[in-house]
Amino acid sequence: MLKISHFWGGIFLIAGTSIGVAMLALPVSTTFMGFIPALTIFLICYVMMLISAYFFLDVNLAIKGESNLVTMAGRSLGNWGKILSWTFYLLLLYSLMAAYIAASGPLLQRAIHTVTGYALPSFLVPFSLPILFGGFIFLGTLGVDLINRFLMVGLAISYFLLIFFLPEHVQIDFLTHVDFTSSLVAFPIVLTSFGYHIIIPSLSTYMKYDRKQLRRVLFIGSLLPLFSFLIWEFLVMGIVPMKGAVSLVDAWQKGISATEPLTQILHKPFIRLSAHFFMFFAIVTSFLGVSLSLSDFLTDGLKIKRSWQGRILAVLLTFIPPLLFVFTYERGFIIALEYAGAFVAILLLFLPAMMAWRLKEPKFYQSKLGRLLLLVVIAFSFFLVISDLLSQWGVFKHLIFKYTQ
Repeated sequence: MLKISHFWGGIFLIAGTSIGVAMLALPVSTTFMGFIPALTIFLICYVMMLISAYFFLDVNLAIKGESNLVTMAGRSLGNWGKILSWTFYLLLLYSLMAAYIAASGPLLQRAIHTVTGYALPSFLVPFSLPILFGGFIFLGTLGVDLINRFLMVGLAISYFLLIFFLPEHVQIDFLTHVDFTSSLVAFPIVLTSFGYHIIIPSLSTYMKYDRKQLRRVLFIGSLLPLFSFLIWEFLVMGIVPMKGAVSLVDAWQKGISATEPLTQILHKPFIRLSAHFFMFFAIVTSFLGVSLSLSDFLTDGLKIKRSWQGRILAVLLTFIPPLLFVFTYERGFIIALEYAGAFVAILLLFLPAMMAWRLKEPKFYQSKLGRLLLLVVIAFSFFLVISDLLSQWGVFKHLIFKYTQ
């Protein structure tokens, strides 16, 4: 009988949930500050999110049974915690789902046409991702784990092909730009890239609540995205100029991914093909992690029975709302995505710290050092929410105005 390693599966699920479409946008979003400031922000956000992930895990393990965020917040913080978790969790995950469905459509449409010669009608394109991978969401964490391993192999191969052929094109002069004042705009965006916490409740059940193994999975699984992000930042920011007709600033203004100017500059079919595969696998691995998390959240929050009928209902509730918005009011999800940094700060920094504040075990949370660490994370979450809101309201526009003229 084939034995499935839940430990490595958990690591890949953490990494796959993080290494998604955010990775494609990171060099574009951080170009205003330069590589060194971006490196600093990545390290700060990585450490803070890992700390809050441990908070999240300890709270999850303290709540008996298969509990998700809504149950954790309700039992730890009362009704206000439950309402907060419901509101921001659904806003964040449904907006991400709609973004993945919309972003994957053209890629799948081109792929189907290339392989079969058949042009998929436009109205069917948004259904491609849910139809292809909905069955794995129905099967739960084991099903997602199995398909995610194959997809992660594809992601790794396309990623390594890119980083193998790209270094020779890096121009060190492009990496010398430094502007820490623009970092206030990028903090919430970088934070969103480490939003793997949403998969923790599903992993806890999958790994039979083994605290030691889960802590190792969180640490190793989150290191993989960190190194992948930093290498990708180095390569893209070192190859694509900051300003110009084909540049990262131009990509930022047009709202396109970093792979677009990259392939335009290099003009190499093999790199273009690798970039398209990389985009597809990055989207799908994140899509699976978010879909599984949302399905389990709805199952827990709505008290849906864990029968096959209940699983079907949870899958339908996971896919139908984002599909409706993609068809009828895509702008609503775009607006929600603009505030994703604030959603993540509230859900994955503020709430875990507040819930951990109530824990009696481990006793660390009742110590002076534990209290101080919790307060630092809470303060950091407020800083990020304020930064994101001010950024969306145009308060920081003067910081990047000089680069867009």
